[in-house]
Amino acid sequence: MDRWTEAEARAWWQARQWVCGCNYLPSSAVNFIEMWHPDSFDPEGIQRELGWAAEVGFNAIRINLPFLGWRHDRDGLIDRLDRVMGIAARLGIDTVPCLFDDCGFGGDEPVWGLQPAPVPGVHNSRAVASPGRAAVLDPGLRPALELYVRDMIATFRTDERILFWDLYNEPGNRMDFANAGYGQFSPELERHALTLMEQSFAWARAEAPAAPLSVAVWTTPLPQEDAHPYQTGIDRSALLHSDIITFHAYWNRARVAQFIDYLEVLDRPILCTEWMARAVDSRISDQLQLFHERNVGCFQWGLVKGRTQTWLPWPNDLVLAHGGQPGVDLWFHDLLHEDGRPYDPREVETILALTQSETNRTDTGSK
Repeated sequence: MDRWTEAEARAWWQARQWVCGCNYLPSSAVNFIEMWHPDSFDPEGIQRELGWAAEVGFNAIRINLPFLGWRHDRDGLIDRLDRVMGIAARLGIDTVPCLFDDCGFGGDEPVWGLQPAPVPGVHNSRAVASPGRAAVLDPGLRPALELYVRDMIATFRTDERILFWDLYNEPGNRMDFANAGYGQFSPELERHALTLMEQSFAWARAEAPAAPLSVAVWTTPLPQEDAHPYQTGIDRSALLHSDIITFHAYWNRARVAQFIDYLEVLDRPILCTEWMARAVDSRISDQLQLFHERNVGCFQWGLVKGRTQTWLPWPNDLVLAHGGQPGVDLWFHDLLHEDGRPYDPREVETILALTQSETNRTDTGSK
């Protein structure tokens, strides 16, 4: 199976409504292992919270899967993914499964089992990578990683509940929130992550999935107006391999508009799979309208305030690097309180106004 053509990708995009959703972990889960482990899987909470997501106007969720879950409990993981996608689909919500992830912000390698409690006062303090940063560096693990990718894709190859496959979240990310730095991992992680990402595209395509494949470009450190934001080997390769274009953008509206300008020349659908961080001026009040006007799908970070503690801020140096102000009295991510009340009712009003105004492009012929 080859990469989709631009025409195939555009036809896929034109056959659906504008995508507006969120990255989702239940509020009861401190990380994605806790979300998917049989002892902490929370279908009642997921049903309740995805019901709120539908009421808000969201029509898609992005969820990360743990390789260790597949390795230790393959049938259980697949059953639980099927159940979550079933809950979402009955509410009119599509699912984007993400197979790998280098965001081990808690600093520890993943362990399949009971997860520790969140570190008080620390944003995403128990986030673990998948398969784990040390595992990415281990060439002896690649055959098992191939089996995982091929099995997950093959199992859900024609499943219409899947919007697209996100193969690898932020490959090469070495940030460690718990220790305010980069931890023990050297830039060597980036080289191994690049090869794993490219292999994942090949493994996934060998199973001929009906839904498109993508990996988001995410390394955008340069704020200069004349600087191209996508200069790393990982980002360039992701753009060359992806059927549809995805990117991350925790920046202000003007900077995000610049990213979209760069990516539009590729003539493929564009979706921002991570955004919305109030303290760095990445806000629903102005950027959601931008995404709608530019026909860019979007997934904000977080739905319900919970054990990930992502309403708390990033480390100060990272906030400053993104043009924000440390110490502002705002939730960083997340949209709703634990009882479903909006943090800011005006944000929900904006989401509803834009999503309810959308009709299927196939019916209207618009955009």
